[in-house]
Amino acid sequence: MSSETHTPHPPAAGASAAGGAPSDPGGAPPAEDSAGHRPGLWRDASLSTVLAGFIAVVVSYSGPLVIVLAAASAGHLTTGQTSSWVWAISIGSGLTCVGLSLRTRMPVITAWSTPGAALLVTSLGAYSYGEAVGAFLVTGVVITLVGLTGVFGRLMRHVPSAVVSAMLAGILFSFGTGVFTSLTSAPYIGGAVLVAYLLGKRMFPRYAVLAALAAGVVAAAATSRLHVHLDGVGLATPVLTTPHFSVASLIGIAVPLTLATLGSQNAPGIGVLTAAGYRPDDRLLIGSTGLVSTLLAPFGSHAINLAAITAAICTGPEAHQDTRRRYVAGVSCGAFYLLIGLFGSTLVVLFAGLPKELIAATAGVALFGALASGLTGAMTEEKDREAALITFLATASGITLHGIGSAFWGLLFGMVTHLVLTRLRRPAPAA
Repeated sequence: MSSETHTPHPPAAGASAAGGAPSDPGGAPPAEDSAGHRPGLWRDASLSTVLAGFIAVVVSYSGPLVIVLAAASAGHLTTGQTSSWVWAISIGSGLTCVGLSLRTRMPVITAWSTPGAALLVTSLGAYSYGEAVGAFLVTGVVITLVGLTGVFGRLMRHVPSAVVSAMLAGILFSFGTGVFTSLTSAPYIGGAVLVAYLLGKRMFPRYAVLAALAAGVVAAAATSRLHVHLDGVGLATPVLTTPHFSVASLIGIAVPLTLATLGSQNAPGIGVLTAAGYRPDDRLLIGSTGLVSTLLAPFGSHAINLAAITAAICTGPEAHQDTRRRYVAGVSCGAFYLLIGLFGSTLVVLFAGLPKELIAATAGVALFGALASGLTGAMTEEKDREAALITFLATASGITLHGIGSAFWGLLFGMVTHLVLTRLRRPAPAA
């Protein structure tokens, strides 16, 4: 996944076979187009690219944000700390989207680590908030160093992809089952979310999560379970938290958060850009997102990383037929992130009035795709299935030993199993 290895890419749609300038989505933008004008943001902008960026932001806030709020609730954070967390991840995502898209002329879409937020739902309550912020800070520093030094690809090769996928699936497992446990206490809400999601996947897959959230809100209102009271629209106020460092929090939060962010978010994010014909520089992209994560960690940002699902919205032909103009979708996405981030406190109050069953069901369906990918990746390689299975079961069990959460133990047990079954196996005798 090093930036030195480039993948051939197709010419931009609409380029003339004779005399037309081919697209170079991985390099610098052309100095002039066929009309002699230098490309610029306003000249390259179009309704489709702006709309693609907007849809990516809507998808991010209609699903993954509720996981962040669930983690904040599990960690017993105050309203101010939660608002600051939303502000930090929104501003971080916005700055990196705008900056990296303008710098690379590629639709670089970033977001907060959804598997990381899911990890915090089960582990944040075991540590003080200062310890968690310290773990966020260490995670950002490690990701920055891994990105800038170019060792990302080499580092991930030491951990079997099946084990990483199994850890991700184990982290997300409880969210998937939460869709169905919500049917016990709020059958109309949980049922509406599930049915709307399935119908949405059939008719308009890109907006299935948004449809599920909308249906759940309607069902909650119809059953008098919706208690949203907005006294006014207020700007978010960042809350600076002094980081504290402990061995338990570094092992229980920083280690699995780093691996989940690098393996489950940055790696697919690089893959989406490559599949769209771009040549992403992993040193620049991962190093930059890691640096922003580090700077915003004291305000609550757990991890900023490359997006995959929402990135696909902005890197495809639906954003624009010309690959050289799709970077505007990344700038648009970042601008909407920044706008929404400024009103983080309003978002917290809005989502605080939603019933817990609605949040659980919506978060569950929003993570169906990631959970399915994790399970598929875990079972792909036959030689790693036992290690992946043990990783998944240990992680999904939710065990906490010596103050360290299940994600780390699942990873540890999985790696030990992998070493025993593969590295320590005696070679077959020669014939």
